[in-house]
Amino acid sequence: MLFTYKAVKKDGTHYDGILQAIDKFAVYKELHASGDVVLEVREKGARGSLKKLFSLSFGGTSMADRIMFAKNLSAMLHAGLPLARALSVLERQMSNKTWSAIFKKLSDNLARGVSLSVSLASFPKVFSPLFISMVSAGEESGSLSESLGIVGEELEKSYELRKKIRGAMMYPIIILFVMIAIAILMLTFVIPKLTLTFREFNTELPLSTRAIISTSDFFSNYYVIIIVAIIAIIAGLIILSKTLIGKHILGKISLKLPIIGTIVQEINSARTTRTLSSLLSSGVEVVAAVKITADVVQNIHYKNMLTKTAVEIQKGASLESLFTPRTELYPPFVGEMIGVGEETGTLSKTLLEVALFYEKEVSQKTKDMSTVIEPFLMVFIGIGVGFFALAMISPIYSLTNTI
Repeated sequence: MLFTYKAVKKDGTHYDGILQAIDKFAVYKELHASGDVVLEVREKGARGSLKKLFSLSFGGTSMADRIMFAKNLSAMLHAGLPLARALSVLERQMSNKTWSAIFKKLSDNLARGVSLSVSLASFPKVFSPLFISMVSAGEESGSLSESLGIVGEELEKSYELRKKIRGAMMYPIIILFVMIAIAILMLTFVIPKLTLTFREFNTELPLSTRAIISTSDFFSNYYVIIIVAIIAIIAGLIILSKTLIGKHILGKISLKLPIIGTIVQEINSARTTRTLSSLLSSGVEVVAAVKITADVVQNIHYKNMLTKTAVEIQKGASLESLFTPRTELYPPFVGEMIGVGEETGTLSKTLLEVALFYEKEVSQKTKDMSTVIEPFLMVFIGIGVGFFALAMISPIYSLTNTI
């Protein structure tokens, strides 16, 4: 790709130029190697890939924003840009109002000598404990660029996994939603008109037809109550999911459901092992890494288990002895591989391998599940349509014979 850039030479001369490179950060690296200071880089004939991505967030801060923040800041620091300069470049690229406020705060803190990790902690809704801890570890070890790269990779993998799961479930959900909507419209508007015709001719109706008519009458007479009840149920479930008891119940149900339970186990296994691997490879000590991982997982049963694990490790227990017995949460393979990593001194690397394994498993299973659900949905739709057709057409034929 071609990039236009503005830079300053060693003697203070400003100049513009065009350079072909893989991406804009390769431009930064090449110009910095010659001793020049880069002021701005843009993709020629376009707004730039970074802006295009950020334009999808529609305000606020999306996961894509945070991924690009980490990866691009890492790339610029690796290319030799000072932190203040790198933040200034990112601020121009990310014109979102929320990010503008964040960059202003980061720049002000940096000018006062406040570390980047402490500044990021001022925005807990944007930067997770994992993000802040990784940055802090990078600052302490002098490898901030590498730590940012790792956390960017961690966020990207989690984001991709989440998108795959949502994508696999989107088609069945849309089909079910359309089916329900059509059924409600038929019961509310079409069936009542046919019912009037049947009643006028006093035709004897089969059981299936009477069942549909009764359902239609119920919807027509009590639709307000039905709508209120549906809203109340949804609101109740949302409120329940926010309470401690609700989180325990819903978390347990998700683990016990056929097929879904296995996928939930593997998702949390991948998330746990990848997070631990990232933290440990950045120099975060084990107890702190486990505590941070407890904040990353969503299911409360995993949170509780990891919180207790951190306490037991402080008492001298090994990770293997704590993970291996919890087969209701983590497959036996997780505990076994952790044991291998602890014995060989390659725990971080082993955890990453486990994470990659389960990410592939989840990706494949969600894809397979979507493929398997499709024919079942088609059969279900066919049965529904066939039942409705027979229930409504049979009386029409009887009515025709009567006439």
